Amino acid sequence: MYLGMIVIGGIFSLIGAYISRTLKSKFKKYSHLGTSSGMSGREIAQEMLAHYGISNVQVIEAKGFLSDHYNPATRTVALSPAVYHGRNVSAAAVAAHECGHAVQHDTAYTMLQFRSGLVPIVKVAGSMLQFLLLASFLLLSSFPQLMLITIGVFAMTTLFSFVTLPVEFDASKRALVWLDSSGVTATDQEYDGARDALKWAAMTYVAAALSSLVMLLYLVFRFAGSD
Repeated sequence: MYLGMIVIGGIFSLIGAYISRTLKSKFKKYSHLGTSSGMSGREIAQEMLAHYGISNVQVIEAKGFLSDHYNPATRTVALSPAVYHGRNVSAAAVAAHECGHAVQHDTAYTMLQFRSGLVPIVKVAGSMLQFLLLASFLLLSSFPQLMLITIGVFAMTTLFSFVTLPVEFDASKRALVWLDSSGVTATDQEYDGARDALKWAAMTYVAAALSSLVMLLYLVFRFAGSD
């Protein structure tokens, strides 16, 4: 059983690598497809925020590739250089997606609030996990209770991964609705490209959540087998 769990974990790692590589390929592909609006990612983000009457969120330029994110604490939509300055379908999709999170925040979207509440706990759990995993395996026979503690901590990170899924899917849904209704992606080719790019972005979260679940189950089986 343990070997099987390890094999499954390895498979999910390969799937995750494939999805990550495909996402980068899709972003590159659609970065060569311009939008009818001709707007940059920054302009699209500002336009979408204004459409929803959100005036207290700032659009800033982040560093790094695909480093785009929304920070509810600082009320900022941070866009990577390629998205911030880009005038293409990839930039439009990512900028609108991150603004989708800002809309979630502004409308008190339940799952975003739940995820935000988990962030402090997950940060602490994440800082402990590496030590706990190593110690719990080394002391499994003499101190099996430590494995139980590790399972509880890892369960929090797994929960966070699954709570993230509806938040990301909902942000993409909001983004696509606005891109279509606003005319930013005026043609079917542009809209389909944005939808495809966001689909693969969402798949990275799905793979991470499933991989975390497999690891959690493995820990549970190891603890159960230590009795």
